[in-house]
Amino acid sequence: MEVSLFEPRIPQNTGNIARSCAAFNTPLNLIEPLGFKLEDKYLKRAGLDYWPLVTINKFKNFDAFLESKLKKRIISFSKKNGMYLKDFKFKEDDVLLFGREDSGLPDCIIDKSDFLISIFMPNLQTVNNNQKGVRSLNLSVACGIAIYEAHKQINFKNGN
Repeated sequence: MEVSLFEPRIPQNTGNIARSCAAFNTPLNLIEPLGFKLEDKYLKRAGLDYWPLVTINKFKNFDAFLESKLKKRIISFSKKNGMYLKDFKFKEDDVLLFGREDSGLPDCIIDKSDFLISIFMPNLQTVNNNQKGVRSLNLSVACGIAIYEAHKQINFKNGN
């Protein structure tokens, strides 16, 4: 399994996600352009002293990223009417793809993915095209939920 961030903008989110990747021994792919430099103090602080435990791969754009993952399933995450996370079955080589904090994943990127997943949020309601309640989860929170669910399914089959 791999975690991929499409054009992340907030260094603290990326640092927190890197920390989760370290905890689950999961590579982190960063798809440029980034909204910060990898030397950013907030990025480093959020990742604490776990940076040596994370494999980070940078890609100059989405096409370069996609070309390197031809034999793997790209699983996009968005609030845009995807299959609910609880109903999806992960595989060991899946690549989990998350969008920008400000705009999410563009439709053209979602269209190049193999699956679209949404995380159920009970306090998200749309009435007459107006959203009420929580619009979305923080990127690092959504990523943590997804990493845990995928890891649980892959590594603890049959209660092991």
